[in-house]
Amino acid sequence: MKLKKQPRITLKSNTWHHAAKITLLIFMMAFISSPLIACKKEKKVEKETLINVRVTIAQKKPVRPYIETTGTLKADEEVIVSSEVDGIVRNVRVEEGTAVSQGALLAEINPTDYLLDKQRADAAFKQAEASLANVKAEFQRKEPLYKEALITKQQYDDISTRVILAEADLAKAKSVLDTSAERLARTRIYSPLHGMVKSKKVSTGDFARTSSPLFQLIKVDPLKLLFTVGEKDIADLKTGQEVDFTVDSFPGKPFQGKVNLLYPNIEERTRTMQAEAIVPNADRMLKPGLFVRATIYTGATREAVVVPLTALMYDNAAIRVFVVEGNTAHERSVKTGGKYGEDVEITEGLKENEQVVVVGQNNLSEGVKVNVAR
Repeated sequence: MKLKKQPRITLKSNTWHHAAKITLLIFMMAFISSPLIACKKEKKVEKETLINVRVTIAQKKPVRPYIETTGTLKADEEVIVSSEVDGIVRNVRVEEGTAVSQGALLAEINPTDYLLDKQRADAAFKQAEASLANVKAEFQRKEPLYKEALITKQQYDDISTRVILAEADLAKAKSVLDTSAERLARTRIYSPLHGMVKSKKVSTGDFARTSSPLFQLIKVDPLKLLFTVGEKDIADLKTGQEVDFTVDSFPGKPFQGKVNLLYPNIEERTRTMQAEAIVPNADRMLKPGLFVRATIYTGATREAVVVPLTALMYDNAAIRVFVVEGNTAHERSVKTGGKYGEDVEITEGLKENEQVVVVGQNNLSEGVKVNVAR
């Protein structure tokens, strides 16, 4: 019995293999193409991503130009009171920290020797005064006699000379008397100013010599505020400008003064100029030596457009900000003026009420879409 060929079955087998290949090819193409589709979708999503930012409104505010600096309070005057005569200190009337007025008695030196000198000088003066009076009386008697030729010219010249010598003796005695009186007065030592005793260098019983220091006095009302300003601020600083300052000893309490002196030179090492302000201190609350944080106002109050310092982006000498219009960020070049606390003045490139990016600007470029966080 002969077996029959079955070409149809073979045909079916080939067809099945062909169909399998086609199916596998479609599957592979689908697998390969799916990442491309995903990439296209991701790119599309990335294009539509918004950058989150925070903005603030550029505001027009009243501002007043100022210079910030630090300084130190100093006594308006400081003097060393010395003895003008030698002697034993008999009495000391003040101690360190004592408030004294001008002319107040500080100490006394034993005046006994100087009192005796004055008494001797006074006696000599009276003697010279009497001698002159006696000689003048004799001159008045002899002058008419000389005119009538009843005495010789020699006699007249003698009495005239005696008058001149007696006047000289009286003048000398007066000078000695004045000197002794002055030396006696200098045994009492007075304050030359209204202030306080900074230090006392003498005690009762000490021997004081001429020119030896006895007290150091300081004038504390008013005080001087010494401070420095940088080279770039010199043109803005003038005498008469107001100074507001604080000290750590009285946190939160403001004090005031006025600029009264600008030093004529610039310190080469620091490139700064020293200046001085006068500070009233009637209640003596402030003390010389206190550290001061000062603000010097250099102009009148005016209106200016300001933004936070955090809005600024620096590119060498250029300064930029990003402004949001709608939901789009635009880059602006700006020029700045003075700084006022956390704000800075914008003199060019920005208008009042524009929205300025203060957070997230580092991620922006011109024309980027943004989402303003509230």
